[in-house]
Amino acid sequence: MMTWTIAGTLDVLPAVDHTELLAPPVAKALPEVTDAQRIGVAAIDPALADTADFCAAYSSPLEASANCVVVAGKRGGEVRYAAALVLATTRADVNSVIRKRLDVRKASFAPMADAVELTGMESGGITPIGLPPEWPILIDERVAEAEELIVGSGIRGSKLLVTGSQLAALPGAEVISGLAKPVA
Repeated sequence: MMTWTIAGTLDVLPAVDHTELLAPPVAKALPEVTDAQRIGVAAIDPALADTADFCAAYSSPLEASANCVVVAGKRGGEVRYAAALVLATTRADVNSVIRKRLDVRKASFAPMADAVELTGMESGGITPIGLPPEWPILIDERVAEAEELIVGSGIRGSKLLVTGSQLAALPGAEVISGLAKPVA
């Protein structure tokens, strides 16, 4: 396992040895991730899972956190889903870049109840590892280039520590320039 400079006050453990800290779909998919033995997991207070609260409570830099959002759009009566992974200091360009990639007339964040049901993950903990295999995973280039990142674990009670290259190598992952825009 790596030494994480972004861990702040977290007690980081090898994720492959602590799957009890992961949502079942994440635990199931973890062995397929490139260099899975390098991924860390840290238990956190579930009440502090939201990014800003988490970073403040655990002294982890906001710019090292990546958020995974589920986006949906319709085409010909069919709902198309994708996951978008962007740094916490940016916002996903849903109405332009993601809409065009999904080839739909209108795209929006999926209703949270749908996202939770379809992923088997908790609200506030959705992560790109373990998503439905037919979903594209759209990754902003800044995420893919990051040496160290903190992402959800599928539950609110922990976080994963990964590299951008590990996320970019996930099945179905597409690195997209301009997927996100900085928060003004």
